[in-house]
Amino acid sequence: MGTGKRTLIAAAVTVVCALTVLAVPCTAFAAPSPTPTPAATSATTPPAAATGTVTPPPDKDLEAVREQLDRLYHAASVATDAYNAAEEKSQQQSAEIVQLARKIVEGQERLDDLKDRAGAAARAQYRGGGLPDEARLMLSDNPQQFLDGAGRVIQGERATKGLLGEMTRTQQDLKQYAADASAQWRKLEANRRAKAAAQKDIERQIKAAKTLESRLEKRQKERLAKLEEEAALRAQTAWLDSGILDEINGKASAQGKKAVTFATAQIGKPYVWGAEGPDSYDCSGLTSQAWANAGHGIPRTSQEQWKQLEHVDIKDMRPGDLIIYFGDASHVAMYVGDGAIIHAPRPGRTVTLAGAGTMPILGVVRPDA
Repeated sequence: MGTGKRTLIAAAVTVVCALTVLAVPCTAFAAPSPTPTPAATSATTPPAAATGTVTPPPDKDLEAVREQLDRLYHAASVATDAYNAAEEKSQQQSAEIVQLARKIVEGQERLDDLKDRAGAAARAQYRGGGLPDEARLMLSDNPQQFLDGAGRVIQGERATKGLLGEMTRTQQDLKQYAADASAQWRKLEANRRAKAAAQKDIERQIKAAKTLESRLEKRQKERLAKLEEEAALRAQTAWLDSGILDEINGKASAQGKKAVTFATAQIGKPYVWGAEGPDSYDCSGLTSQAWANAGHGIPRTSQEQWKQLEHVDIKDMRPGDLIIYFGDASHVAMYVGDGAIIHAPRPGRTVTLAGAGTMPILGVVRPDA
């Protein structure tokens, strides 16, 4: 292998290795985080911790604590969606850079080959030069043979011009590949910084929630859990009382059944932000993997699922469809029928079965429409 080729391949390998380093979680990439809702923004400041003995809040304030925890975990969910979107984009950019590196190597090899061929053609023409064509025709013992040779020379000249034109185009392609790779690299670096910021935001929200929960006594935590159950039950009851379930009678598609089967098998596995299995999931990690397992890839994040997948009316939804929650599309669950969903709720919880109406519904999307 020539020194030039080794250098080019080494450069491509360097690109790949650099990407591998950037893929390490501690220096991962990101896209800009969606603008948080006013409620989420107000929840970013952790509650002040008392010095010395931590004083639990009065029992009468537990409902306010529940609402504040909801805001904190919602803010964490928004940041998680931004983190996941950044991860998906960075993977695409990494693949594009690797592809461009390969094109640069292949293009340079092609250029070297064209230069060798053009040089050989030029040398052949030089060796056949000398007297003008008219003089060589008059001195030739076989005029027809000369004319045949002259035709080949003209063809050779045309071929040489073609080689030079191809060399120019190849050089232009290489220049464009290099510019594209440079642009993708800049995007990757910007995403890395934004993703790091999204990660800090997630960790800050979760830490604030845990700090708030740590101030509660055991009996208060039990009461808080009861309040959460009651709030979910009220929301689900109100949703069912609307009569919506009487209108929902859609049958799952073959792929939808597979997606539901996969999601059901994940019940009990912990929620971990940014996770997409097999041992833990976040909300969109669960839904995207369920549909990937069913043989139909969908976007990674709940916001992109809402943007890109076909919207269907709630009354027309069927098992396997995805219900998108909250005005900012920051949560997603899979509808499994009979007014129920399977979802990965939030940090500290596990994948679970719940009522479809326990959270504010933004809309429904169908992956296999």
